[in-house]
Amino acid sequence: MATGWAREGAVQEQIDSTVAEGVELARARLGQAGESLEHCEECGDDIPQRRREAIPGVRLCVACQEAVDQDHRSNAGFNRRGSKDSQLR
Repeated sequence: MATGWAREGAVQEQIDSTVAEGVELARARLGQAGESLEHCEECGDDIPQRRREAIPGVRLCVACQEAVDQDHRSNAGFNRRGSKDSQLR
């Protein structure tokens, strides 16, 4: 594959890195196995019974989980391609 000034294998390294980060993020979102907490480990608020039943091993209340998800979304927008178009934006 023609890559211009990139060294041999650089494109595959970028792909592998992106896939590895995606897998790591998915594993983090799966939650932990085991008993669900009754109180959020971040803020201490009660976790509703229906949430604990729906998501085994839940550790965060809805508000704290939304904050964590928002943080993950804001970090996911990194463009690794390095194209001139992405650098000009």
